[in-house]
Amino acid sequence: MAHTFFFYAVIGVAGAALAYLGLRLVWRVIGYYKVRRAGPRPLTGVRHRLWRDPGDVERLDLAAGPGGRDGVPHPPFHFIEEHQSGSQPCMSVRDGRGRRWRVKWGHEAQPETFAVRLAWACGYFAEVTYYVPDGQVERTSDLKRTRSCIAENGRFRDARFELDDPDVLKLFEEHSWSWADNPFVGTRELAGLRVIMMLISNWDNKDQRDVARGSNTAIYVQRRSRFRREAQYMVMDWGGSMGRWGVTPVTRGRWDPEAFAAQTPQFVTGVTNGFVQFGYAGQRTTDARESITVKDVAWLCRYLGRITDEQLRAALRASGATPEDVESFTASLRARITQLLRVAAERRATV
Repeated sequence: MAHTFFFYAVIGVAGAALAYLGLRLVWRVIGYYKVRRAGPRPLTGVRHRLWRDPGDVERLDLAAGPGGRDGVPHPPFHFIEEHQSGSQPCMSVRDGRGRRWRVKWGHEAQPETFAVRLAWACGYFAEVTYYVPDGQVERTSDLKRTRSCIAENGRFRDARFELDDPDVLKLFEEHSWSWADNPFVGTRELAGLRVIMMLISNWDNKDQRDVARGSNTAIYVQRRSRFRREAQYMVMDWGGSMGRWGVTPVTRGRWDPEAFAAQTPQFVTGVTNGFVQFGYAGQRTTDARESITVKDVAWLCRYLGRITDEQLRAALRASGATPEDVESFTASLRARITQLLRVAAERRATV
């Protein structure tokens, strides 16, 4: 009897492994087809940017974020459409000022809201995003994926509002960008963005090579004048952040202050031949942590190191964190930033 049970257990494990490998193969084939079908990127004659000087970092309002105080979603919210793609329930609404928003629910709402504020404070392009603790959507009908997120009277809780600006051309999927192939490879700006991704334990760093599963990078083209356009490269999905980094679903998480604190001592693990070593692991571990120099970290710390604890607290509160979560996350983030500052200080001491 025991032998029979063991035999079927082995068969079950082997079958699950083969199914997983088959699914990975399907993702790769679909991804290859999509990239080949996309052809050249339609971005010739456009200025490409990843970063801009954030100015006086200490004066930035991290509670409001890139949209500012005046950009907050203003009720009433009117239903436009429901989206069937993506990993979390999502719909589009129009607010009382006529602006269109993509509203998202689920466990990614809080980490995304915080992450865009941190990236923006360091000079990186980020979407206008707000956490709305409660509200009401009017004239909803025939809801499917979002039915569990909205009551019959339209009331909702814990939503992330992301501005859907009609004047911005948003290039996703095939026309997004790869961590290993973009105009900024080898620059301190790209290295800095990778450090920020690891700083907040964002394990979901899929890119253009993962279009079959959905790329988390994007290019937003903004018109700066009649004859000038600017392509802004950014991370447009930070939902796998502020928890435990990891390679497999059972070893990683989101918005978990205890897990985030537990991994903090392993954030920076050392320096070897001028390259900073990190404990991070994610969907694309090598692309995240390899070949980041001490000089790269020192450059990022010019901006990241100027963010105050009160700014971190304000950003966390604006993301729906409880008072206990605010203090835990702030302590862990400060400890991680201090590790980076020590690396930068050692470089200055040897110059």
